[in-house]
Amino acid sequence: MKENKKPKISIIVATFNRAHFIEESLKYIVQQTFANFECLIIDDGSTDNTAEIAIKLSKIDYRFKYFRRNKSYKKGISGCRNHGLDMAKGEYIIFFDDDDIVHPDNLKICLSLIKEFNVDFCRYDKEPFSGEWDPKIIKKNSKFKIERVDFHQIEEVITGKIAFASCCILWKKDCFQTIRFNEELQYAEEWECYSRILTSGYSGISIDKVLYYNRKHFQSNTGEFRDNKPIRMESKIKAIKLVIDNLKTNNLLSPELVKYFIRWGFQFNKPEIIRYGLKQSEAGILKFLNYEIGFLFYPILKPLFRIKGILLDKKHG
Repeated sequence: MKENKKPKISIIVATFNRAHFIEESLKYIVQQTFANFECLIIDDGSTDNTAEIAIKLSKIDYRFKYFRRNKSYKKGISGCRNHGLDMAKGEYIIFFDDDDIVHPDNLKICLSLIKEFNVDFCRYDKEPFSGEWDPKIIKKNSKFKIERVDFHQIEEVITGKIAFASCCILWKKDCFQTIRFNEELQYAEEWECYSRILTSGYSGISIDKVLYYNRKHFQSNTGEFRDNKPIRMESKIKAIKLVIDNLKTNNLLSPELVKYFIRWGFQFNKPEIIRYGLKQSEAGILKFLNYEIGFLFYPILKPLFRIKGILLDKKHG
């Protein structure tokens, strides 16, 4: 396949030692029904044959380009994505992971909706799978609901009611004109970055259609976070503080969001999150004392809360 025109969409795939997954993932990018794209594969220093697989494809299909992360960008997924953003030629940007499967109509559907509704992004649903990939999982149903999303829905986005996963949004490149991923973060980097995009005034749509299939395995960042790996936990805490700061700057740090961050602090036994949220919300001394006392007694009360939750579920079930 020979190059003949400027790409409309830039796909950025950050990768690291994914030779056992990336070939299958790239296969489904090749099969996209919207063909005018470039796929920038940014390698974070793989020591397996990830490079061999990517370079082989780039020699067959000009749309695929392989790069080693430039040393001017920090190691990690944020640095790789920023490297890709700075090289991207497309009018639109999307991030895919190196171990997942993309619906063949992903780009076509998202791009057509962005144009139809004249918005800055299109967010869609994903569906997890584990083990061997089965193509029969792909859903062809064309019916879906469309909802508007902007800073008015910031609470739903921050709390995950509207999930802004890293690989589930097609963006206009303009959204990243002055915004990049924070390269100090090794987890929750997209959550922090995308919240800044929303609070900058960009608006889009959300559809309840599955256009992406994320592979569940223990070596993923999410898997490591759930296993309480320190580097992921520390990054989440740092991301929370950055999100709180951004919300406060934009006068969007609502009481409900403060409560959300405080619950996170209790759940993961991180009092610094509770204190930071209260401080940035300018809570009074009595509220500080209430939460400090609550945190001390939380280990005793937690089992009671769990039993209460089970009883309520039975009552309403």
